[in-house]
Amino acid sequence: MEAVVHQIDIDPDERDPDVLRAALTREHIERRRAECLARMQADVVQLALDLLVREPDIEGFFGELTRTMVDEGESFCCGVWLLDEEGQQCQPWMAFVGDRLYKRQCPDGIFPRDVVATHLFSNQPGWTQTMEYQGDDPQLPEAIRAFNAHEKIDTLIVAPLVLGASTLGWLTLSSRRNADECEGTRWWRVVLLEAIARQAALALHHSRLVDSSRQEERRKAILEERNRLARDIHDNLAQGFAAILMQLQAAQREACLMQPAVAAKLETAIHLARTHLTEARRSVGTLRPTVSGDEDVAKALKRIADLAQRTTGVPIEVNLDELPRFGDGVEREIIGIAQEALTNAVKHSRARRITIRASSVRSLGFRLSVHDDGRGMTGERPTTGFGMTSMHERAERIGASLTIVTAPRSGTEVVLAWEPSLLPTQVHVAG
Repeated sequence: MEAVVHQIDIDPDERDPDVLRAALTREHIERRRAECLARMQADVVQLALDLLVREPDIEGFFGELTRTMVDEGESFCCGVWLLDEEGQQCQPWMAFVGDRLYKRQCPDGIFPRDVVATHLFSNQPGWTQTMEYQGDDPQLPEAIRAFNAHEKIDTLIVAPLVLGASTLGWLTLSSRRNADECEGTRWWRVVLLEAIARQAALALHHSRLVDSSRQEERRKAILEERNRLARDIHDNLAQGFAAILMQLQAAQREACLMQPAVAAKLETAIHLARTHLTEARRSVGTLRPTVSGDEDVAKALKRIADLAQRTTGVPIEVNLDELPRFGDGVEREIIGIAQEALTNAVKHSRARRITIRASSVRSLGFRLSVHDDGRGMTGERPTTGFGMTSMHERAERIGASLTIVTAPRSGTEVVLAWEPSLLPTQVHVAG
């Protein structure tokens, strides 16, 4: 029987020892690269954990992180750029340049931070993916290219700080050309920066959660203390003054034949007791201006107006539109500002009428006006004092605009406008 032999065609190139050697070399390089990537990922996680232990403060953590990136990445500069909470603006946070860490005060002469921030914010692809630029890349603004040329920067790598679907900011790494590097061996910097960016985004997010939790706990503690003080004033001082007033008035009714001097002193004591009882009740209202769970802004404004009306003979008019709910945090500050403005008007304005107006703005925002026709604010610094400072701080906490319009003998109007990105407190003194 005749044997049948099947011949397999083999590409002559595959029998070439040089081709086989090149293929084996590529395979070996890819294997080493994969091993390097795995080690790098593990090292970055360990580095982040070590830094968090040594630098639990988030600024210290990022400061040490940027320094490490410059050292380990054999680079010249590493910067951190953060988006604000609304994602409307990119702000430079810090940069390790050469051998020094610069924070928010870093001058543009050292590093074109504002130009970089504008470029990062406007470059939409860079919000979700790593970008690698040559030093003279035409995509970069002229100021950045000039800086790169001056410092002999060969590459600029930008990695977004991404967590889930949210971009928190960016890490940038600027490197000079290394004589020992070739074009195909610089990939490790990109991988290193991306790995660092992932850990940095987690650390930043965790820090913000902790800060938010602390602020909430502090707010609750302040509210509890205010409520405790309000209860103490109501249960002790106010009730005590009320009892003293009742006894004095009873003595006044029964002592018909007392000496005029004694009667005058008794009348003075009654007046003082009534005045301090009024102040105690007003203090209780000031300490507890918050909105309860089932009380909206309109009801809260009516409540504080009713409380104030009990302590003054000046008519208080309340004009309210139908108002949406704004959330507990915003409503709490709105009512606090209204309470302070109303208290100031009752106590200091010598007004004949006080008017509170509140309306919605474009169905989302809010406008509050507390106006009196009293003597107005006088003096060169009408915004000083605890009450003014308190209103200013409350407006800042919710990103609102607080405007105080006043003139001698022409009254005062406090206007609160709550919408995103409004101006800070302003005071206009007419005449």
